[in-house]
Formats: sequence, C-alpha cells, structure tokens
Amino acid sequence: MYAVIASGGKQYRVQAGDVVRVEKLDAEPGKELAFDALFIGGDGKAQVGTPIIDGAKVKAVVKRDGKNRKLWSFKKFEGPAARIRGHRQQFTEIEITGIEA
Repeated sequence: MYAVIASGGKQYRVQAGDVVRVEKLDAEPGKELAFDALFIGGDGKAQVGTPIIDGAKVKAVVKRDGKNRKLWSFKKFEGPAARIRGHRQQFTEIEITGIEA
C-alpha cells in the first residue's frame, strides 16, 4: 500500500519503511508526525481525496535535519564583472512508519 502526501508545496509518494527528505519542518528528531493523505493506492484499490481523504493519515518519525549539497549560481555581466553565489537548502529527513486508511 502506498500514499501521496504533501509537505512544503511538494507531493511525495511514500509507503511504510521509506525514508524521505522533505522541506525543513519545525520538529525535533524523534518526534512523531501525521500527514494527511491525498491519495492511497495499491492492493487493487485506489482512494482519491478532494483534496484529502477523510480519516486517512500517514504516520512518520523525524530522523534528522540537514542541508543539501551546495548549488552554485554564476552570472556574467558586461566587461570583467561577474557574480558567484551559493545556496544550501535545508531539509528534514522523515521515516514513514505506517498508513492508516
């Protein structure tokens, strides 16, 4: 059985046991979270929410917080001028413990 959840403006397809990196959440490692399910599938059946499925939750535990690798941005201007900037997006790693439909 799998589900689709939304976090940080993105959607993720998850199933029990998956470890997923989502946008930074305000939660400490070890804390349990519950996400609303947008879609539940598998086992030959599918449930689609409008926009969420009533009573369906996806349980997860926060593993750790971190930063992704650095992304570089380079912009060249007229003449000898140029600008280099870097960015490291923060994330929260969660482990899916179960899907309650």
